[in-house]
Amino acid sequence: MPSPARPGLAVTPALTIPRAELTERFSRSSGPGGQGVNTTDSRVELSWDVQGSTVLNDAQRQRLTERLAARLTDGVLTVVASEHREQRRNRAAAAARLAALVADALAPGPRTRRPTRATRGSQERRLAAKKQRSDTKRLRSARPGRED
Repeated sequence: MPSPARPGLAVTPALTIPRAELTERFSRSSGPGGQGVNTTDSRVELSWDVQGSTVLNDAQRQRLTERLAARLTDGVLTVVASEHREQRRNRAAAAARLAALVADALAPGPRTRRPTRATRGSQERRLAAKKQRSDTKRLRSARPGRED
């Protein structure tokens, strides 16, 4: 969970999601908790409306929508954290998970591969190796005492 000095969730140095755009829901966790697992609402669902966000430009919104399409429900991205016994730690885990997910989706894709050609030397070595292998197999199949 971000400190009170920060107005929101820092995703990248250039992007911070305002706290007002984040929605938290709490419920009972099925994870660790001992006797208190049935009485405390330690599970955290953190949601962010990607489509309605004011901090994204059109290119960022489109990239997020394309890359996170399987995770979005009506344009809303939701992450869940229930691995800790304490709600505070689950809130921090959910915030970190959401920030990492958005940062990965906003990152530029890999550069396109520029096709290269095999060098003349590598082509000649490959053909020489094929010829040698062919000769070896041809000599193995020849009958003893008979030359082709």
